This record gives sequence, C-alpha cells and structure tokens, in this order.
Amino acid sequence: MEPWSAELLPFTIAGFIISFILAFGVGANDVANSFGTSVGSRVLTLRNACILATIFEVLGAILIGFKVSDTVRKGILDVSLYNNTEKELMLGSLAALGGSAIWNLVATFFKLPISGTHTIVGATVGFSLCARGFDGVNWKTFGKIVGSWFVSPVLSGIMSAIIYLGLNHFILKKEKPLEPGLRALPFIYGFTLLVNVFSIVHDGPSMLKFDLIPWWGAIVTSVGVGILTALFIQLVVVPRQRKAIRAELAKEATGQENEVKFTFDSTDNLEMVDLLYNEENSRSPSPPSRELSVIEKGISPTTYTFNSTTETNGYIPAETKSNLLGSGLDTTCPSSQCLGVTNNSSQVPLVNTNQVKVISMDELSTKKEIDTDRPEVKSLFSFLQILTATFGSFAHGGNDVSNAIGPLIALWAIYSEGSVAQRSPTPIYILLYGGLGISVGLWVWGRRVIKTIGEDLTKVTASSGFTIEIGSAFTVLFASKIGLPISTTHCKVGSVVFVGWAKSSRQGVDWRLFRNIVIAWVVTVPLTAGISALLMLIFKVAFM
Repeated sequence: MEPWSAELLPFTIAGFIISFILAFGVGANDVANSFGTSVGSRVLTLRNACILATIFEVLGAILIGFKVSDTVRKGILDVSLYNNTEKELMLGSLAALGGSAIWNLVATFFKLPISGTHTIVGATVGFSLCARGFDGVNWKTFGKIVGSWFVSPVLSGIMSAIIYLGLNHFILKKEKPLEPGLRALPFIYGFTLLVNVFSIVHDGPSMLKFDLIPWWGAIVTSVGVGILTALFIQLVVVPRQRKAIRAELAKEATGQENEVKFTFDSTDNLEMVDLLYNEENSRSPSPPSRELSVIEKGISPTTYTFNSTTETNGYIPAETKSNLLGSGLDTTCPSSQCLGVTNNSSQVPLVNTNQVKVISMDELSTKKEIDTDRPEVKSLFSFLQILTATFGSFAHGGNDVSNAIGPLIALWAIYSEGSVAQRSPTPIYILLYGGLGISVGLWVWGRRVIKTIGEDLTKVTASSGFTIEIGSAFTVLFASKIGLPISTTHCKVGSVVFVGWAKSSRQGVDWRLFRNIVIAWVVTVPLTAGISALLMLIFKVAFM
C-alpha cells in the first residue's frame, strides 16, 4: 500500500487510543514492581515513588527501549507472511493491544502483579494463530521468551538471596553493624553504578551516539564511574553518615529510658514488645527469670487500670478489689494516677481478653531482627534502596514500556512506510507516548499492586529491599541489553520470595498469596491469546 494511506489512518488512530489504555494498565500493575519494596519498607512515600518512577520509566524507554520493541513487533511474528496484506497485520496489532489491555486492567483490579511481557506476547501469538495458523509464529523466538519467564525469577531470586546472605553475614548479624556497613558502603555504591552505567553505554542509544562506543570503551567508562563513585562515598559520604548515625543513636538511647511499648499481632493478641529498665530506680536492671502473665488466672476483666507506681509497670487488669486479693498485686490506686477503661463498644476492642500472649526475650529479639532493621542499618541502606529502585525503574522502562507500545510501533511503521517490513527505527516520540501512558496509570491506580509487592508478600526492610532491587534490576538490565523481553514482574517477585525465605525461613513469605500470583502468571498467556484471537475474528468480519 501507499505510505500514509487514508485507508489505514483509522486503524492507526485506534492503535494510539488502545495502546494508551494498555500503557495505563502496565503502569498501574508492572511499574508497581519498581518501587513497591521501597514504599513497603517506608523508605519512600507513595507520592515520591510515583515522581521518581515517572522520570526514570520515560528515560529507560527512550535510552534502552528500542531493542525490546523491535523484538516484540518483528521477532515473534514472521511478518513476511503478511506481504500485500498490510491491513490484516494492522488489525492483528490492534487485537494484540486490546487483548493485553483487558487482562492488565482485570489483574490490577484484583491486585495481582502480572507480567506486561506475558500479556503482549500472548496476545501477539493469539492473533497470529487466528490469522496464519501455526506458521504465523516464530516458535524459536517464542520459546526463548517463554524459557526466560521461568528462568528469570529463579536467577533474580538467587542473585538477590546471595547478596542478602552476604550482607547478613558481614554486616547485619554483627553486634555493632555500623562500622562494617560503612566500610562496605563505597564498594556497594561503586558496583551499583558500574553495572548500570555499563548497561546504558554498551551498545546504547544511537541518538546519544553510544552505539559508536566499542565494548572496551564501555568497560573503561563504567569502571571509571564506579571507582570515582566509591572514592566520593569513602571520602565524603561515609564520614557524614558516621557522624549523623552516631548522633541519632545517642539521641534514641537517651529517650528510651523507662519506656514500655506494646504492639498487637494479626490475631489481636497483646504482645509485650520491649521492657526497658532504669538502673537508678528500685526495679531490677534485668527482666524476671519467669514469664509473668499480664492477666492473672481466673480474672475476666472489664476494666484496665494503668497505675504508674506499681511493680508491674502500672499495667494491671482490674474488675473489683476483691478479685485481686491474693493475687499479690498492689490494689491501691490513687485517683490521680488511674485510668479506667470501661467495657463498651468503642474502648474494649483495644485488647482481646480471652487471648493474651507473652513472648520471651529470645523470641522478641529474633522477631525484631527479622521484621525491622536496626536504626543504623536502616540509615545506611535507605538511600541505597532508593538508588537501586530508581535503576530498577529505568530498567523497567527499557523493557516493559517497549512491550506496551510494540504493536503500536508496528502500526505506525506500516502506516508511514506502506509495508509490513517495518524498516524504520523505533520513533522516540512513540516511546515517550508509551512512557506517558504508563505514568498516568501509576499515579491513578498503582497503589493497588504496590501494596501486594511491598507489604503483603513478605516483610520488607531497607536492607532486604536493597538486595531485592539490585538483584532484579541487574537481571532485567542484562536481558534488555541482549534484546530478550523477560518479565520484570517475575524478576521482582522471585527476588522478594527468595529474600523473604532466606531472611526468615518459610514463615516469612505469604505462600497463599504467592500461589495466587503464580496462577495468574500461568493463565496470562493462554487468556490473552484467546482474547486477542477473538478480537481478531471480530475485526476480520467487520473490516475485511
């Protein structure tokens, strides 16, 4: 057909509309993978995460996204089978966009993190099977992509787990982790920058002339950046962090005297979380050797009295004075020091009186180490987690933005060239358009899947979040450089599960949620293929 044919213009316009909806769905679902762990560990607010994701998703799409978009629009299909039937290939691209967009939105509604790569590849195969049968699919390329879906979460998870175990051995388990952490900081920053700079410079975007740099030039550049970064961290950042963290620790130590903290677990049981004794007063500087029951046996209290002068730190249940005679507890309570909580609908849910759990100090120590970082560790790794999440967002932009707008690029190339060969390079403005759609989806609906990745699947801290981010980002960036559209979702979920398991054994992962995620992964390809094939049948009847 003639280039810029008026007959093909309506399909091109429809492609831009549907691809924006698809990009919206990818942004609401897939982009959550990039900053979900940072938000879950409370290192970033949701708003700041969205701002950073918007910037670096678009940059990733422009700088490294062209390779993956070429694979999606020309590598999966044998486009030569559509010679002289350009209109049919355009309808197929529309069907692929539509099938992928529908499943992305449905999965996001149910808070399931699915793969944008899965959806677009499945939808592309679906319309091709409908239009040309089994001959229409490049099964070798498709097999490589499918294989990467299973390999990528395992590789990413293993890499993240190894990094976490190394940090845990050399830093996190130390009695005083500050100095080991500060010594490792320059290496960690330098390695992070080295990997990401190499991924950008080596065979990089032609618009920046990076494609003219030889492989050894990319190595020299990335190693140089890594060394300079490590020197800057050692000479400038480490002394400042040491001073700031020590001041913060001293401040916290001063403010924690005589403090008693309580938390509630998921079954509303009361846990005594921390008892801090002041050695200057009459209490023992160490906890009692036996476990003390907060509520004495045989008492069913309806009122809780807080008395700051009693030996039980002021927390005693009370119904009547006669109930406490013989319990050994001090029943005197000056009215100025007591607070009665009556049994009514607004106050009683504070405690479930039938189930009270007192945990030992050993259990407490283990639980706190698993669920939270110590203050100095959190301070060391918070910015590192943000940095690696930013690179993860950059990698995601290079991989998944291209997936979302691959069929749109095919539509535009056919319309502008009048041929299915699609010889023109990927236009930058279409990559920008895809980045815009993804950013809108993230801002409007991204919080749903962010909660699943960052909070529900496992407990994420700043240190574990860093290892999750760096392992998955390295895997995705490597795949983008060789033009393999792997699943960012699989890499991130694999890293989250492996690190959660390494950190706290099997109990640290919500396996029921993980099972639901895997089911969504399994059904994605056949489901999107079926939707796309159905749309293709409708389009053929309506327009051909």
